[in-house]
Formats: sequence, structure tokens, C-alpha cells
Amino acid sequence: MTAALRVGVAGLGTVGGGVLQLLSAHGELIASRCGRPVAITAVSARDRHKPRPTDVTGLRWYDDAVALAGDPEIDVVIELIGGADGVAKAVVERAIAAGHHVITANKALLAHHGTALARAAEAAGVALGYEAAVAGGIPVIKTLREGLAGNEISRIYGILNGTCNYILSTMRDSGREFGEVLAEAQTLGYAEADPGFDVDGIDTAHKLAILSALTFGCEVDFAGVHVEGIREISALDIAYAEELGFRIKLLGIASRVTGGVEQRVYPCMVPREAPIAAVEGVFNAVVAEGDFVGTIMTEGRGAGAGPTASAVAADLIDIARGIILPTFAVPADRLARTPSLPIERHVGSQYVRLMVVDRPGVIADVAAALRDQQISVEAMLQRGRAPGETVPVVITTHETEGAAMDRALRRIAALEAVVEPPRRIRIEAL
Repeated sequence: MTAALRVGVAGLGTVGGGVLQLLSAHGELIASRCGRPVAITAVSARDRHKPRPTDVTGLRWYDDAVALAGDPEIDVVIELIGGADGVAKAVVERAIAAGHHVITANKALLAHHGTALARAAEAAGVALGYEAAVAGGIPVIKTLREGLAGNEISRIYGILNGTCNYILSTMRDSGREFGEVLAEAQTLGYAEADPGFDVDGIDTAHKLAILSALTFGCEVDFAGVHVEGIREISALDIAYAEELGFRIKLLGIASRVTGGVEQRVYPCMVPREAPIAAVEGVFNAVVAEGDFVGTIMTEGRGAGAGPTASAVAADLIDIARGIILPTFAVPADRLARTPSLPIERHVGSQYVRLMVVDRPGVIADVAAALRDQQISVEAMLQRGRAPGETVPVVITTHETEGAAMDRALRRIAALEAVVEPPRRIRIEAL
């Protein structure tokens, strides 16, 4: 058996602790599968004395993670610090400069700097592994980069944030509003004290930017991702979705279209019979549509110590086997500068909920605003009558361009009888 692969871990939080536990529990199994031992030899964290589930006293300790990244007695650096810049970025750059392979679970870092880091890693002849950065334990990076390498992928989409999926699933099951369910998710540990990155769609957008580059062979373009979160989703909208045969999911969707790539993150209505509609709670799922393979879906836990450590181990084993692939499936110097098309050009069906004063002529005014933008109505729902009172009116449309709907909604919002901003949720044909 050849010499051990020497590993340094920067960051010993939940995921770092999980990596140490996995390698301790399955060291012999991993060595048998890759033909050499994989050994943690150095670690770095902020608190040297914090109790940890795996003993680190026999390992070289670095208070400075960047110094660990330059250790000449290390072959691989695993960055588990997090954040798009600062120490995490410095660790990865230093490791690459030192000729070390890198594994990271840091989706923000890759979403903002992935193209530059891929070029640096490939120029240095080292691997940049990031299976753990997208969808936790689901092997979506390996699936796209290797398993589907013979396919042209036209669209990839998925539930990429377990916090949002838990909130939307629980709202549907319980009939409760967003704020109450979010507070419960925080109590249960499914949501952070500051949940903005999750519920505002940023976490999903980071992951989608990575998947889009990998799928379409383009430079990572986080700025080109249209992002909406779930804060404005109400129990009323979820009830109407069920009545109409849909479920509301926060999806990240990337599609190859004429003129470029669409990258969209937003809550949308998906048909109740679509497989992804059945993905509930904290689970993630990713769907890819290939020209030869057809449609495939992978599902599993998208976060947590065990699933994420499993993904890190997959990258480690590849490196131990001597497998070094282009970071985003094609050599970094061949990544295309593909335009990300604005959301206004997206064509699709829409759901619109209005809160209006129930009086004659209101529906005619709304219909006129839609007619003038060439928007065709598929269905309109209004339950009962309450003259002079505020009532909900729900409209679903046939496919229309986003810009046309924007113009119509501005006109509708200005009507005297419309008492709150229209609520628009896009409908996805999956």
C-alpha cells in the first residue's frame, strides 16, 4: 500500500467534526477502496480547548488557518471555515499556491470566486473538490461531472435549501403563517438565528451559480442569478396552490436558452404530481434533464455533519486515487462567458393573488390591464360575495413574458380598489 494521503482540516465546527468522525470510523474501509490510508495530520480552529467528539491532541495544531494551508507536510487542505472572502479565501489561495489539493464545502466562496480559483487550481495541477458545497450528501457534483458527462443538459433545478423546504412544507401541513413556522424552525435548529441567507434565497443562489457553471461550461456568475425568497409566501397562497393542483417550493432553476442561460431562484408553484413536489421537510433534491438520459432526480439530506462529511470523503477518496478532474467539467480556460438573461425575459405561466374591495367594475379593470399587455387568463377564482369588503381574487395566466406581467401588475397595483400589492408566484411546468 502506498504512503498515506496527509490531510489538514481548517475549521472544526459541525462539518469539521463530522469529517474527523467519519475518517476515524471508516479509515480501514477508505484505505481499502483507494489503495492508501487517508490520515488527518493537522487541524486549525479558533478554540484549541473546545470539547470535540474526536480527539485531536495528537495532531499538529494551527491557530492560524492560513499557516496550516502552507504546511509542506500536508497533501490536501479541507476548508470548512465558510464565507465568501476573508480567512476562507486566503486559506484556499494559500493551499493552491503551496501545491496542495483543496476540498471545500464553501458555496459562497465558489459562487463569488469559483472561476478564478478553478483557474489557479488547474494551473497548479491540483484538485479543487466541492461535492460538499451543494446539496450536502447528495452526490450531485459527481453525477453531473462524471455520470452525465455524455449528455447535453438543457435544464437543472432543485430544492437546494432544507430550511426553506421545511418551512413551506410545515406551512402547508399546519396552515400556519411564515413567521410562526420560522420561529419553530429556529427552535428546532433547522434555521439560524439570522435566517436571511436561507429564507431570502441567497444560499440557494450560491449553489445554483455553481451548478450552472458545472452544467453549462460557463464562468460562475452569481450576479446573474435572479433571487427571491419566501418571506412573502402566505398560508392563503399555499391553500390556493393546493386547490389549483400545485405545491409551492423554493427552487433554483438554470436553463440553457437562446442567447444565454437563465438562472432563477424563487418560490414557485409546481404540479402536485411532479416528483419534486413530494420532497418534504429538510430534504433536498436535484433534477437534471439530459438529451440521452432523460430526466433524473437525486434526493437526500442537504446539510448536517454526516451528509456533508460523506461528500467531503468522496472528494478525498478521488484525490487518494489520483483522480483530478477540471473543476467545472471543462478546463477552466475554456469556460464560456455566457450571458445570464434577465428575469424580465423569462416566459412562463403565473399565479397572481389580489386583495380587492368587492364592488362592480373591479374585475373588468383588472382584466383590461392584462388585456393591454397581451396576457391571456387561464382561470380566475373569487369565492362568494362581500360587497364593500376586501376579498381575495386569484388569477392564473397562460405563458407570458415577465416584462409584460410587470407592466400589468404596476397598473393593477395603482387601482383604487386594490388594497395591497399584488402577490405574484410563477408556475413552473416540470
